[in-house]
Amino acid sequence: MTPKHLGQTSAFPASPDEAVLDYVPNPRPGALYCVRFAAPEFTSLCPVTAQPDFAHLVIDYAPAATIVESKSLKLFLGSFRNHAAFHEDCTVGIGQRLFDEMAPQWLRIGGYWYPRGGIPIDIFWQSGAPPAGLWLPDQGVAGYRGRG
Repeated sequence: MTPKHLGQTSAFPASPDEAVLDYVPNPRPGALYCVRFAAPEFTSLCPVTAQPDFAHLVIDYAPAATIVESKSLKLFLGSFRNHAAFHEDCTVGIGQRLFDEMAPQWLRIGGYWYPRGGIPIDIFWQSGAPPAGLWLPDQGVAGYRGRG
């Protein structure tokens, strides 16, 4: 489980499929806790028009044996900049890939997308019910009013 990116110079992958996510041992394997990553400047491309789409992603998870290494997650998310996919595909795909590879106790992702055609689209996915006793703060992203 040697991280590929940590402590190394790494370029953004050309696509999400080429991105390598690194996982390291959970430093607190017996504790029930929530990890949150916020990516307020996530971008991808519209698969129809090739225009850029922007989102604020919030990823919460309760680790099991491993945690995702943050630099590799940053590179993975950055690989979507030239990736053409609908909002639903990006949001749910990110959540499912992290869940499938990392195998946390639980994971959720909120994709708060800025308007396209005047309509903001928010996408939510979770792996199942959160573990009993897990403290889950609100994701903290306001309903669309300029998302400021």
